[in-house]
Amino acid sequence: MSNILIVYSTVHGQTRKICDYMQEKLEAAGETVTLSALQDKPDLSAFDKVFIGASIRHGKHRPELYQYVAANKALLDTKPNGFFSVSLVARKPGKNTPETNMYMQAFLKQSEWQPKELEVFGGNLDYQYYGPMDRNIIRFIMWITKGPTDPHTKVEYTDWAKVDNYVERILSA
Repeated sequence: MSNILIVYSTVHGQTRKICDYMQEKLEAAGETVTLSALQDKPDLSAFDKVFIGASIRHGKHRPELYQYVAANKALLDTKPNGFFSVSLVARKPGKNTPETNMYMQAFLKQSEWQPKELEVFGGNLDYQYYGPMDRNIIRFIMWITKGPTDPHTKVEYTDWAKVDNYVERILSA
């Protein structure tokens, strides 16, 4: 069995929710799993496998994500590893794979680290949860991308079967 670290960067909590789910599934399979927020800058040296999940905020991954993976690239490259991105854009067919998702492709171009296991998950849309500025920005983005704009919309776009598949890939990494 492996000692797995899952590092997450989340804004509204969906990436953390996905990580909690992954931890539950991996531990049920007998793995030891530690979750850590990116801002805690976890030490990777004690873990056999490292996976990082990050959400998109206003069209970008956080700068701290790039700093963290750059600082840890040498160690990441010595272990089974992976990266997954969570965004509302990934709700759309044709933008829901690592090869077709613009945010994943931007990450891969901007990052020195090239993760071994990549995935993209749809996020969560909950207009009532957001503050006024975020609500208006996200509604505008949704209007542009032909998504729901009703301010009472609450919908989770995460494909949990796809998360299960990623868990299986972590187990076999």
